[in-house]
Amino acid sequence: MFIAAFSVAIAGCLFILFIGGRFLIAPAIATAGFGVAEDRRRAFTSIKGVRDITSGIVPLVVLAVAGPHVFGWALLAAAITPIGDAIIVVTNGGTFRQALSVHGTTALLLVIAGLVLALA
Repeated sequence: MFIAAFSVAIAGCLFILFIGGRFLIAPAIATAGFGVAEDRRRAFTSIKGVRDITSGIVPLVVLAVAGPHVFGWALLAAAITPIGDAIIVVTNGGTFRQALSVHGTTALLLVIAGLVLALA
């Protein structure tokens, strides 16, 4: 039972990585696959809201279950999100200042806190 659950979990992680990559590389196909029209801004803000809530809950679960050391590693991995967000801002008409002040600062704080906790 453990091996089956572990296999399904790893497959799910790999599949969601594929889906995320598809949204970046082929957004029209990914949007259609998700089930909403490409021009529906509200759908995408809802997607971001759910992603951000999940991004806050998952590290807290890691902290509760595995402690501060593993939590630090999770924070380092989570820094990918604000780095990607900064790139999205700059490449879609936003300012470099906005990208750095909001998303760059978030990434930097995650990296610093993550390293301190992971290496402690």
